[in-house]
Amino acid sequence: MKRLTAAAVAATIGFSALGYAPVAKADEPYWQCVTFARMFSGINIFGDALTWWNQAQGKFRTGGRPETGAVLAFQPSGRMSRGHVAVVSDILTDRVIRVTHANWGGSRGRVEENVTVVDVSPSGDWSAVKVWYNPIHDLGTSVYPTYGFIYKAPATRSVEGLLMASTDSPSGQP
Repeated sequence: MKRLTAAAVAATIGFSALGYAPVAKADEPYWQCVTFARMFSGINIFGDALTWWNQAQGKFRTGGRPETGAVLAFQPSGRMSRGHVAVVSDILTDRVIRVTHANWGGSRGRVEENVTVVDVSPSGDWSAVKVWYNPIHDLGTSVYPTYGFIYKAPATRSVEGLLMASTDSPSGQP
């Protein structure tokens, strides 16, 4: 029994020395980025963040310009193997926005509000971004590839570029 207790204490001390510490209190929710983005934006897409862009095609508008409330979909890259999604909370300039997102970097399982994101793509199309990294009080050094923005409005169907409308009146205009 003494050996088992000693081993448990040693393991606890070893994990503490390596920096393994609980990041969230037991009574706090642990947010995943997709769950948070779906609830905060109202865009009902399910599955890993890397699937959101393809799932949005034909169901929601998508594009390369930020709009408040839109979801910025990050491509998988590096340690972010399942992608990431974040909700646009503010547009500061044509190349600087703020997002609110969950489970990013040093905030595992937590929500970060109004985080600065900068478009660093050569053509200004939001295909590559840098994200504010609070521990250094500056933009992080990593460049993240993105798919673009998913907007809450459903995709519209058009015929030869014209937006179609319908009416209940069979005789045309009143």
